[in-house]
Amino acid sequence: MTRDPDDDALRWEGDDDPTLAPGWKAVGEPVRSEQPDAAASATDSESGATAADGDDVTDADAAAGPGSAELVLLGVLGGIYLLYAIGWLITAIGPAPQLADPVAQFMYGLGRWLAVLAPAFWLGAVLWLLAEHRRARLLWLIAGAVLLVPVPFLLRG
Repeated sequence: MTRDPDDDALRWEGDDDPTLAPGWKAVGEPVRSEQPDAAASATDSESGATAADGDDVTDADAAAGPGSAELVLLGVLGGIYLLYAIGWLITAIGPAPQLADPVAQFMYGLGRWLAVLAPAFWLGAVLWLLAEHRRARLLWLIAGAVLLVPVPFLLRG
């Protein structure tokens, strides 16, 4: 019986190795622990610290990333901030009122362009400064979504 050349594309040399578990491939050398009891002694000292502090949070829990619901909420809020920036941009490129004072004219223009950048700055600052505090980060992002609404764009008819 001859082998079909199409089947060769689905195989890799060494797939028939009986020492490998089904679905697993051997890569590199196995890593050996130098002190097998080091993990046990670390958990013993850690359990004393948690009992004294009353805090059961481990390093793995603290290093865990945001959950799915939080990521979806951050994505929705990021989209809202993008829409706000677009709304402020449309307002900023519209006609400006003519003011008699050149300083007032400059300040009005500066304020319009800072309003365009405000949603991006707010989002970046909250995500950067409150990276470790999930609840505070979400509350500040929701507060910004309320405060930064492009009212001049919405009142445009």
